[in-house]
Amino acid sequence: MAKTDKIAAATVLAFEKKLVPSDGRLYGTTWEDRHDPLATAVPLKLQEKSVRGTISNRLKKALQDDPAKLDAEVEKPNLQTVDSCALGSEQDTLKLSFTLKVLSGVEKPSACNSAEFAASYRQAADGYIQAEGFKELAKRYATNLANGRFLWRNRVGAERIEVVVSVRNQEDKQTWTFDAKAFDLKNFDHGRPDVAALADKIAAALSGQTEFLLLTIDAYAQVGQAQDVYPSEELVLDKGNSKSKKSKILYHIHGQAGMHSQKIGNALRSIDTWYPVDEGSPYIGPIAVEPYGAVTNLGKAFRTPKAKADFYTLFDRFARSGELSQTEQHYVMAVLVRGGVFGESGKE
Repeated sequence: MAKTDKIAAATVLAFEKKLVPSDGRLYGTTWEDRHDPLATAVPLKLQEKSVRGTISNRLKKALQDDPAKLDAEVEKPNLQTVDSCALGSEQDTLKLSFTLKVLSGVEKPSACNSAEFAASYRQAADGYIQAEGFKELAKRYATNLANGRFLWRNRVGAERIEVVVSVRNQEDKQTWTFDAKAFDLKNFDHGRPDVAALADKIAAALSGQTEFLLLTIDAYAQVGQAQDVYPSEELVLDKGNSKSKKSKILYHIHGQAGMHSQKIGNALRSIDTWYPVDEGSPYIGPIAVEPYGAVTNLGKAFRTPKAKADFYTLFDRFARSGELSQTEQHYVMAVLVRGGVFGESGKE
């Protein structure tokens, strides 16, 4: 990339993430007893199923045009072994619990081999903190806690969803209870004072007013008795050719169904509403903060270098005292809160 000024490039540049969620743990309980200290929520276990499925994939044209060959194909057994997870017969509510630590120090890279670049970036970051104080980002992170976005598929079809967020710092004990279904998942402009109070705590930690913030989050989703729930699915890189191997493997923590911390983190940082939208294209709502605005399930990058909307284009201007709009600054700082390795190539 051609340099636009004389500030030296940082070929080694890294930022540690500042929103640090734990893995989530899944429990089964009932809606009426969800807060009863005597009614213990039961850790959910994975169940293994062996099923005989049907052939349902798109077939080659030769098979489609020959009824006899098609009959022979669909008669083949499609044997599968899969993991599943469900509430007990007396349980109607899923409980998902995790902790979240919010750290300060975004203005200080964890690694940078250019003192000149570090000084220029530090000046820009300090200016953002003084002007904005992370208030907009904190409001959006707090909203994603309150609306239960981190429940993912477990949020769909739930009759009621309650999220309890508690501060666990020794000197500060506060708790907020949110009706997650009262929030619009596509909108962060709600004016809720309880969300604002939580956001103030997050902003204070990100901006360095407090050293860190530790939260515990307990979400309750009333999905129905004995209904399936959805832990994270493991990515199996080497499935081999063995028919005995599972076709779906769910995540567990010492036998208890769990949600990956990465998946929870992706939900919490789904705050980017500032990406360019093509004319005539529908607005899909907030996307996760990523350097190229990647949304893998759509196979699309919403922030491209061609449109000069990607992180690297904007960050290079930001860190070298270039002019950015307010929303562009929000996006750049959100990527740095996410963390990552962002060094420039030493080659032109």
